Amino acid sequence: MSRTTCTSCNGPMAEEGSVEFGCPACGATIRRCYRCREQSVEYICPTCGLRGP
Repeated sequence: MSRTTCTSCNGPMAEEGSVEFGCPACGATIRRCYRCREQSVEYICPTCGLRGP
């Protein structure tokens, strides 16, 4: 069984408030844990390199 992790911090996605969405530029999956969302930690798309808050 594979474990899903946050794109920003590589932490687990088990928390309530975590989200998964498509990259606005290429559609690749971006996963954000609650802590990174609340603190506006930058994410970088693993496919196209798009940076976001």
